[in-house]
Amino acid sequence: MNIPSSIITLLLGIGLTLVSLWYGQNHGLMPVAASEEAGHIDGLFNAMMTISVGLFLLVQGVIVYCAIKFRRKPGELGDGSAIEGNVPLEILWTAIPAAIVLWISIYSFEIYNEMGGFDPSADGMHAMHGMPAGKGSAMAATMDMDDNLPKGSPMMAVLGVGASPANQGKAAAVNVNVLGLQYAWIFTYPEINITSGELHVPVGKEVQLNMNAQDVIHAVWIPQLRLKQDVIPGTQTQLRFTTNKVGTYPLRCAELCGGYHGSMVTQMIVHTPEEYDTWIASQQQSAQAQADIVKQTIAMNPANMPPAKYLAPYAHEMGVKPEMVEQLQHHDMIGSIASAIK
Repeated sequence: MNIPSSIITLLLGIGLTLVSLWYGQNHGLMPVAASEEAGHIDGLFNAMMTISVGLFLLVQGVIVYCAIKFRRKPGELGDGSAIEGNVPLEILWTAIPAAIVLWISIYSFEIYNEMGGFDPSADGMHAMHGMPAGKGSAMAATMDMDDNLPKGSPMMAVLGVGASPANQGKAAAVNVNVLGLQYAWIFTYPEINITSGELHVPVGKEVQLNMNAQDVIHAVWIPQLRLKQDVIPGTQTQLRFTTNKVGTYPLRCAELCGGYHGSMVTQMIVHTPEEYDTWIASQQQSAQAQADIVKQTIAMNPANMPPAKYLAPYAHEMGVKPEMVEQLQHHDMIGSIASAIK
């Protein structure tokens, strides 16, 4: 039984479409999605993967078919038939890729706009206060100057991903100042006066990273968030996102920044709201304890102590009774002994 070529072509087209759709949704190439923004990126990636697989199978299938169908038969010594083009076919294979590229461009535009990438400065952000000092602190100074501009003055241009159109004008729940330097990340929480070498955020809350580089260009890349943004000296960049999965995720520098670029890795820890509050409390207690130690150390500066008080802790080691130190406190010798020890 001879099956019409149109039926065969239809069946092959249906099979090609089903295989492409299945693989486009089940390729397993992306890491776990840990942010609300990741769904937009995954949708675009899956669509591009579906189209790519379909085109790959179509082109390779045609090549294999032609290689078998039109191969030189035994005994054939002459050249093949001269074919000088097919205008409808050329229009078809030009128009289809052009339409695909145009559709992907429009789809990408909509996704980037939905994520807030086209107007990140619309947030009215002034959260850079408290940025760690460094060569790149000129950006923080510029932000300070923006605060003194007359009402209605244009703000400094911001690069990166800002709030989505639905959230523009609303402050993020958590603001973090990020400083990149060779070869480490420093995260400062200006609202609660905490500094950390890791990024800690609460799940389900919108987070805004206000980023700057001290020396060369770095890049914050968190694969599970599907976000990456260059961190540029003297230029404000930002990322705004909302996590949706508790866990620990790698945060890498994705811009070659020097000989130890590969070691510029830290982690983002997504807490439940209760765990996040606990972490804040522990960090504040630790900072207070360190401040008390520094304060106590300064208060015990030997330069500010009288000689007798300074020598008192060493009396036992020197084999001198405390009574003798008391007796010597009015003698000039004690000053010389204290000076020698200091």
